[in-house]
Amino acid sequence: KSCSLEHTLSLRGALPILLDELEAAKPRRAKSSDALAQAEGARAEADRAVRAGDAAASQARELRASLSAKLEAAAERLAEITTQIRETARVEPEDLARSLADAAIAIPGDAGGMEAHLHNLERQRDAIGPVNLRAEEEAAEHATRLETMQAERLDLTGAIAKLRQGIDELNGEGRERLVAAFEVINEHFKTLFESLFEGGVAELRLVESDDPLEAGLEIYACPPGKRMATMSLMSGGEQALTAAALIFAVFLANPAPICVLDEVDAPLDDANVDRFCNLLDEMRRRTQTRFIAITHNPVTMARMDRLFGVTMAERGVSQLVSVDLRQAEAMAAQ
Repeated sequence: KSCSLEHTLSLRGALPILLDELEAAKPRRAKSSDALAQAEGARAEADRAVRAGDAAASQARELRASLSAKLEAAAERLAEITTQIRETARVEPEDLARSLADAAIAIPGDAGGMEAHLHNLERQRDAIGPVNLRAEEEAAEHATRLETMQAERLDLTGAIAKLRQGIDELNGEGRERLVAAFEVINEHFKTLFESLFEGGVAELRLVESDDPLEAGLEIYACPPGKRMATMSLMSGGEQALTAAALIFAVFLANPAPICVLDEVDAPLDDANVDRFCNLLDEMRRRTQTRFIAITHNPVTMARMDRLFGVTMAERGVSQLVSVDLRQAEAMAAQ
């Protein structure tokens, strides 16, 4: 009980103070209420401003889109007008504008000056000459000729394409035939070279290009006891025998009825002449070709079937002499 009494007494003592503080807080409360009302009004005003700004921004976007569309249309129209001016007047738009401006300045404003200017324009028109009334007809004729020429051009282009195709086909077939013939001749050449030199190695090579039709031909030969080299590095006799082997290789691939050999044995010694004659005998057996050898070598003459020569029994009188050596041998054996 004593505690509740003391508490009651303390509250009674604090009541005047609380009342004073309450009285002092009323003005602050009124001031805060006024400030709150002003803040709410400012907020409402700000909301209205934001809505107005959004509406203005929306209108600005719409206006910008409209102006962009108008700008694009104007740019396209400007490009069309510029192209039309260039095609019609054959001048740049800036040059045409300057020309029109100069012409506008040059035109006088009074009646007399205008009449003089008109007469000047009429003289300029007369100086151009008469108007070609058949210009349209001539244009149509030229257009017809142009169409005909274009059609002929297409025909020529097609003919050129066909011709090129035919050339390509011929080149392809030519390459195939050339390669096939080259391989056959090369094999015959190798065999004949080995037979002629009694050994060694030789071959033909296409050089300087991968295309057989444009490539060159090089002869590589290696007689017994020597190194492989080109034909130009061989001796004269070896070159003659190698060339004879190549010629006979061609005859084996594509025989001819007659073959004339003019002084082929001239650079050869007796041993090589004998080899050359052996090769002639082999070619005679393998082919139906008749070989005519023009020679002054007695070894070659002795190996022939028939000799033809020219004698001069009397001065200034030549006589053709023919001797069948096979018949002569038979007669001598009897």
